[in-house]
Amino acid sequence: MQFETKIAVVIRTEAWQKLNVASFLAGGIAAAFPECIGEAYEDGSGTKYLSLIGQPILIYGADRPQLSRALERALARNVKPALYTEDMFKTTHDAANRQVVRAVMRADLNLVGLAMRAERRVIDKIVDGLKFHS
Repeated sequence: MQFETKIAVVIRTEAWQKLNVASFLAGGIAAAFPECIGEAYEDGSGTKYLSLIGQPILIYGADRPQLSRALERALARNVKPALYTEDMFKTTHDAANRQVVRAVMRADLNLVGLAMRAERRVIDKIVDGLKFHS
């Protein structure tokens, strides 16, 4: 099945806690785009499970300059990304995360990850030159 939209997560390759960052970012996509959530699951025994995002999420690796470039490309195309910065590792709750992001100008953000959902070709332009995370 070909989706009209694409979800991309870009994680800094040398980041600490990459899987944690990817999880937070995917949650941002789910919160912003509830229509991308599929139906709940149920196994053959009738046990019910939570719904998942119903389309593939492509995970790319990037260094800090590539992350900054992807952010600028996204914003230039009116795509609002979820972001995770290195300063967020030092906080203990969501409100503090927002404070540490607000305290830094965009050009100075120490990005660890981004996630975005948009039309396929728009995402392709944003992540152009990046390779899948290994």
